[in-house]
Amino acid sequence: MSDRLTVGVLGTGIMGAAMARNLARAGHTVTAWNRTRAKAEPLAADGVLVADTAAGAVEGADLVLTMLHDGAAVLDAMGRAVPGLRPGALWMQSTTVGPEDVAALAGLAGAHGLVFFDAPVLGTRAPAEAGQLTVLAAGPAEHRAGLAPALEAVGTRTVWTGEDGASGAATRLKLVANSWVLAATNAAGEALALSHGLGVDPRHFLDLIAGGPLDMGYLHAKSALVLEDRLSPAAFAVTTAAKDARLIVEAGARHGVRLDVAAASAERFERAAAQGHGEEDMAAAYYASFEPGAEPGRSA
Repeated sequence: MSDRLTVGVLGTGIMGAAMARNLARAGHTVTAWNRTRAKAEPLAADGVLVADTAAGAVEGADLVLTMLHDGAAVLDAMGRAVPGLRPGALWMQSTTVGPEDVAALAGLAGAHGLVFFDAPVLGTRAPAEAGQLTVLAAGPAEHRAGLAPALEAVGTRTVWTGEDGASGAATRLKLVANSWVLAATNAAGEALALSHGLGVDPRHFLDLIAGGPLDMGYLHAKSALVLEDRLSPAAFAVTTAAKDARLIVEAGARHGVRLDVAAASAERFERAAAQGHGEEDMAAAYYASFEPGAEPGRSA
């Protein structure tokens, strides 16, 4: 396979659009599809072709990249796309899904002779746009060279977790990592909310822990989005965070692990979405600490 790939990208949200752009900038031929075509059309300015159908986006492709909302969306899109794919084409499945979804998707790949890679990514809008994602991947070693040009275009690091994409090893690691990210996001929001409630300047809290063992760059980054009213455009949306939190809770339950913090995180994200913050950055879970109609102004 040449270093220049023909790539079909299914899903052009925050992450999928950025990955499609970086693939095109790296010299690959990229065709994208999104259920709502208007969301994909801006990619044309970056040299990405826009298809009307999922099958049209992947016709003749060496590689198909899926970055959709959830496992059901991937299964639906790929079910419609497979008529356009040749046997032996690579499938880089980067949507965050549940382990049980991976098995179903790998089964679809096997039924149509596709080479399946379980390949979720770590990162949000900024690293995605910069081509600096971390890719967690599982898939056959003999086909990794074919995937390498795409990995280099979208990320700076690939963590291989095994040779069997169907095992869901990469997805399981992604859920563990996301459990920490989502918990930290909600912890930051609650600290800011408590500051507001107690009449404490939240910057005093941030200054108090700065440089010590309790400090972390992520806390400052997410706090700034709330304090400076920069929740839009989202680096990672509340609705997507809610979906991921539920996946984490369900995965734990299937393996006899009770995840109280993850369950509370899911509830907070869902409550923030119901209050109208669904498309804002997940830091907007801050607002879930207040009753509807009693939310503080955006200067916590």
